[in-house]
Amino acid sequence: MSRLARPLSQLKPRYDAIVVGSGYGGGVSASRLARAGKSVCVLERGREVLTGEFPSRFPEMKNEMQVRGKRIRTGPDTALFDVRLGEDMHVLVGCGLGGGSLVNAGVSLRPDARVFADEVWPGEIRQDGTLDEGFRRAEAWIRPASDPRASEMTKYRALASAGAAFGDTTIAPRVAVSFADTVNAAGIAQTACTRCGDCCGGCNVGAKNTVALTYLPDAARHGAEMFTHVRVSHVAKGADGRWRVHASLSDGAADAGATAGEFIVEADMVVLAAGTLGSTEILLRSRDKGLAVSDRVGKRFSANGDIIAFGWGAKVPVNAVGVGHPAKIDGREIGAAVSGQIEIHDADELSRQLTVQEGVLPSALAPVLPIMFVPNGRILGALQSLVKGVYNGPFAHLQTFFAVSHDSASGEFRLDGDRLSLHWPGAKDEAAYARLDAKLNDLVTQSGGSYVKNPLAGTVMGHQPATAHPLGGCGMGRERGDGVVNHRCQVFDGAAAAGSTAVHDGLYVIDGAVIPRSLGCNPLLTITALSERAMLHMGADRNLRIDAAALA
Repeated sequence: MSRLARPLSQLKPRYDAIVVGSGYGGGVSASRLARAGKSVCVLERGREVLTGEFPSRFPEMKNEMQVRGKRIRTGPDTALFDVRLGEDMHVLVGCGLGGGSLVNAGVSLRPDARVFADEVWPGEIRQDGTLDEGFRRAEAWIRPASDPRASEMTKYRALASAGAAFGDTTIAPRVAVSFADTVNAAGIAQTACTRCGDCCGGCNVGAKNTVALTYLPDAARHGAEMFTHVRVSHVAKGADGRWRVHASLSDGAADAGATAGEFIVEADMVVLAAGTLGSTEILLRSRDKGLAVSDRVGKRFSANGDIIAFGWGAKVPVNAVGVGHPAKIDGREIGAAVSGQIEIHDADELSRQLTVQEGVLPSALAPVLPIMFVPNGRILGALQSLVKGVYNGPFAHLQTFFAVSHDSASGEFRLDGDRLSLHWPGAKDEAAYARLDAKLNDLVTQSGGSYVKNPLAGTVMGHQPATAHPLGGCGMGRERGDGVVNHRCQVFDGAAAAGSTAVHDGLYVIDGAVIPRSLGCNPLLTITALSERAMLHMGADRNLRIDAAALA
């Protein structure tokens, strides 16, 4: 597939609509607005990475890490992996044309119905029927499927064997991966998954159904213009009613025709889809620049009850380290990043439900795995790996877990100077983490190993919890007093009277930032469904004709 991004010199001063960010929310918005015949501009801070260009060796992976904290700043701000070190919690997100879809596991689950029954959501989410249609459309494009050979993977069997001792059933969850050669909904040919395990390092096969292979090509085919290396600072509304997006160039923008320093692009509509961190930061900065928004901006951050943890020394081989494409070791199938899953249901209390998934570390990290586990006292294992290799030594018995529960969504984003900071003093004491730790420890012990909650504890990572599924910051609400956006994802006007439902015409947030609570499952499908739903309402509100026949 050819590149979608255009030279920055082709950026026009005005469009009908500007979409800031290019993950699930941005991809859906750009595709649907372009299908409606609007002139659409997509602005992305990161760069475009095509199939075959994702890091396969550690030196490449190292160059794709940007780490930001109060006392540390390393790597370019266009690096693929965006790590935010916080005093209370760390956050890992993707950066690039396609957003988090480039480096996630692709697990596509629908939350328990009780999630949307929570009164924190506007009632329309439950009542008007468009959420179900949003999920239908999302699934038509993402095409989640269970690996028909999941149970053959050794990491699946290790999880299933341990879980069976506690009466747990292991299933193959649906993932946004093509397990057969196909032509997707956007007309893009995709190659079947090779089960190399590198989903979370970036798919070099072209099997993962990322936004870069689905919604974005569709948007481009219908006229949307995409530009990378553009950092959006804030938005403001001019006296003429048009929105002004204030931006500058991010690292690595080498286009000789691009504008240096801050520049402005105008539009009738702006969709903030820069992810939970990006969209919240833009709205916070816009508020500081004079835009009247709800006092709730930055509130109700949720880590989605996430945990990434490990089991050291399982009795049987697990093979949870990716082999890459082309494969670094012959004759070994790892599976997709997640092949097996255990769900712990609780009919009485939603907050006590757990989802445990076996996971895979990308092959590019294989050479440094021994170093990662040295701080946890695994020196002997590190030495053995030098002799036997990562794929045949102790690390062949390493279990990786991705687990999700429900947290209290009590975090808060603020601007510290011009830097986004997360405040959640009680994060590490959330009940969800204790429940997940207990369950994972049981599973690891049953496998004959020892539980390692954080192999880098005591290093720069400290002992803080970390999440790869940040949600909230611009949460939905019924009115400006309890939310930042309404159920249509329109931004409330903070200058209106208390209790008002008035909105800023033409300003939207459409991404994970609008989700006001934990989901209890991987969020990509819900974010996509809420985005499709928002576009349904935008189409009705603005009399936009989106070719529905093409969405079947």
